[in-house]
Amino acid sequence: MKDISQIMRQAQAMQAKIAESQAKLEAMEVEGAAGGGLVKVRLSGKTALLGITIDASLLKPEEKEIVEDLVKAAHDDARRKLEEAQNDEFKNATSGMGMLPGFKMPF
Repeated sequence: MKDISQIMRQAQAMQAKIAESQAKLEAMEVEGAAGGGLVKVRLSGKTALLGITIDASLLKPEEKEIVEDLVKAAHDDARRKLEEAQNDEFKNATSGMGMLPGFKMPF
């Protein structure tokens, strides 16, 4: 069995790595695209919507529903990319720390 001070040091090191990872994630920006890049959405690491870019060719009254669907699809794409980046960062932060499989941190 491990010495309690060794366990405490390991826990402190993990806590520092997780705090560093959270800072990286909060500073992160991801871009999702839909419609072959005609609609783009940027999200922050905290999932705040930072910007939307819509190609001028879509700005016609008869294209309204298509544009709405593409904005939703681009947002979903950006959110998926953000989740993947967060999962990768968490794996890096906890590598070798003996975390339980499937355990998710609150970020």
